[in-house]
Amino acid sequence: MAQQTHEASSTKEQIRQTRIQKLTDLADKGVNPYPYSFDKDIDAATLQEKYANLEAGVETEDIYAVAGRVMAIRNTGMFIDLMDASGKIQIFSHKENLSEDDMKILKLIDIGDIVGFKGTIRRTPRGELSIKSTSLKLLSKALLPLPNKQISKEKMEELSNFHGLTDVETKYRQRYVDLIVNEDVRDTFRKRSKIIQKIREYLTAQDFLEVETPMLHPQAGGANAKPFITHHNALDMDMFLRIAPELYLKRLMVGGLSEKIFEINRSFRNEGIDTRHNPEFTMMELYQAYVDYNDMMVLTENLVSSVAQEVLGTMKIQYGENEIDLTPPWDRKTMLGAVREATGIDFNTVFTVEDAKEKAKSVGVNAEDCDNWGQVIDLIFEEKVEPSLIQPVHIIDYPRDISPLAKVHRDNDRLTERFETRVNGWEIANAFSELTDPIDQRMRFEAQALAKVNGDEEAMSIDEDFICALEHGMPPAGGLGIGIDRIVMLLTNSPSIRDVIAFPTMRHRD
Repeated sequence: MAQQTHEASSTKEQIRQTRIQKLTDLADKGVNPYPYSFDKDIDAATLQEKYANLEAGVETEDIYAVAGRVMAIRNTGMFIDLMDASGKIQIFSHKENLSEDDMKILKLIDIGDIVGFKGTIRRTPRGELSIKSTSLKLLSKALLPLPNKQISKEKMEELSNFHGLTDVETKYRQRYVDLIVNEDVRDTFRKRSKIIQKIREYLTAQDFLEVETPMLHPQAGGANAKPFITHHNALDMDMFLRIAPELYLKRLMVGGLSEKIFEINRSFRNEGIDTRHNPEFTMMELYQAYVDYNDMMVLTENLVSSVAQEVLGTMKIQYGENEIDLTPPWDRKTMLGAVREATGIDFNTVFTVEDAKEKAKSVGVNAEDCDNWGQVIDLIFEEKVEPSLIQPVHIIDYPRDISPLAKVHRDNDRLTERFETRVNGWEIANAFSELTDPIDQRMRFEAQALAKVNGDEEAMSIDEDFICALEHGMPPAGGLGIGIDRIVMLLTNSPSIRDVIAFPTMRHRD
């Protein structure tokens, strides 16, 4: 404990210099503080499970080698809490069991060092499963200390030497430190990996073929968003980090590679950052031939609920103060119907953008910057409807003005067969009956190009090659995009997208 107290009262640089001096001391003893390997043969969790029934005070003759990071040191090194990726195990080191050289190395070990121990298994009289070490090997000398954090009195005894991280900026900028000291954070990212794994398993079990499409595009397209621009020197041409894989995935559908395809990969949008948006994010996008958006709704709710059941063991999840039931089937509401329910305005009877803006103004929504009827409705929906959509619901039949890649609604040509799935007030999925008419698609692109000329930085350009692909014939299809990061947020009860992206985008520190 004296060691920790001393370090806590020292500056980080003082601690670093002290530890650098220990490197010299180790070298004098012929010890390489950064060796090449260690023969670890078991992890902490396996030991805890294997010896769960070992009684207090009992010692075995079983010998194991473990390795991990030193998280606490007590009694000048006699007791060490060692953490590996699976959990924690206590190390008991006594001069009677260690060589003189090992004892000298033990005295140079600090919290944060990575160390390998070999020894027998025992359970202390107090009931703590331990390794009685007979040898040790320093595997990596940590030059910087782990951060301190305030903990509750209730946790003080349990976590007496636990070091944690409370500075939010540092949590995100130095995720490696956050992972070292916060088990909850490690659990979140393990769940993220499992969620993606289960999405893959679900889709491949449904005969979807996983594909890869370009991350660098000669022109931006596939969604309304502001792209990142880079330059390819050899070709002397500007390129765009993809904002969505949609147009390339549809090219594969035209080619007949498979009637069911999907991709899980990064997309990039040069837009704002908040609790639900990061410039670099992970999407799953899929296409299925010969189905429409109704089939995509069923697929969405079955996929998400199945993943929740596989990862969490339940379809009823807790997010903040809300219990959310993901059990299918999910509710469906038209966009215009949801707006009418919230505001009393029936936009089926509103035909001009000017009248739409006046209606918006009447319910306290400023829509003056909107260019068309659909944008006004979308803005009202965002402000008046979206926050109340806690339980999962498919919002269907979006205006044609804001859906340039969706097929026109078969019953109303002002609308499209598009839905967005909302849970906890967020969009988690966007899906269409896909537009496969090349002539209609060209007209939509032309309208987008005009909007871009008029200052809309998120509008799409005309993609002539994509139109050429459609002119070769694309089968009727349903398409679906799901934001992986938001699904992870939902299933891990994480308040910010930065909590589920290992290295989120951060602004430069002053």
